[in-house]
Amino acid sequence: MSSRQDKSSGFEDKLFPQKYTIQIKGRLVDLSKPHLMGIVNLTPDSFFEGSRIKNSHITLSQLVSLHVENGATFVDLGGYSSRPGALEVSEQEEIDRVVPAVKWVKEYYPDVYISIDTFRSRVAKEAILAGAHLINDISSGGLDPDMLSTIAAYKVPYVAMHMRGNPKNMQEKTNYVDVLGELLYYFSEKLEKFRKLGIKDVIIDPGFGFAKTLEQNYLLLRNLEEFQMLSSPILVGVSRKSMISKLLGVSPKNALNGSTALHMFALTRGANLLRVHDVKEANETLKLFNTLYP
Repeated sequence: MSSRQDKSSGFEDKLFPQKYTIQIKGRLVDLSKPHLMGIVNLTPDSFFEGSRIKNSHITLSQLVSLHVENGATFVDLGGYSSRPGALEVSEQEEIDRVVPAVKWVKEYYPDVYISIDTFRSRVAKEAILAGAHLINDISSGGLDPDMLSTIAAYKVPYVAMHMRGNPKNMQEKTNYVDVLGELLYYFSEKLEKFRKLGIKDVIIDPGFGFAKTLEQNYLLLRNLEEFQMLSSPILVGVSRKSMISKLLGVSPKNALNGSTALHMFALTRGANLLRVHDVKEANETLKLFNTLYP
């Protein structure tokens, strides 16, 4: 249920975010008003070229600077591409990509929150020790048995995403009976497990594009407000994904308009955090949303 109410009816309006705060190294971050997370892929093979650092014309400093200047509260650093068919990356190579980037961002942008997109506990640990603030795990602890104990030990916020299988076989695992109901049950079980481990600051991510068909992605987005019953902030990551490019018949490069449209829709359905490639455009969308719904 939302914090905003329809005064004429007395009923709470479920189309808006709830009151949420997460604690990051002693600082409370209020997610009642939505925030932006800018994507920084430290890989040569992520699906959208504009977010890549390696083998690209854009540098880490340029991309992070653009994200921060355009309004990102968080930057999400990833050293392992999770797209279907991506190249395998060793644990050490992922660490070698991520840790120097964390140290650079921490030095030059001390006020930005650093998220690490990884499902490996050792990568998470090394990144946290280098200065990262939160971990964004596509598997919610399912691909590394030590991930949850690592999060609990270092007491950092945790983005728990829904996915079946792994990035190589996830698109073979879309046979849900009731995709919305199954995701709500999945997260309710996960949140109870996290609570028992002492993991308090959790953001949930429905995992658009991960073990979901095109139709399932849109069903989940259309019913995004249902995830508010879990009483956790909601992250939405649809930026330039195939659920947009396939439906519109365009490449990821030409999927900005579709991304912007879905970002606005997600905000009206209760998204607390948007994970995006194009922070400037997403921030403009956010300003319009906040003006429409002050």
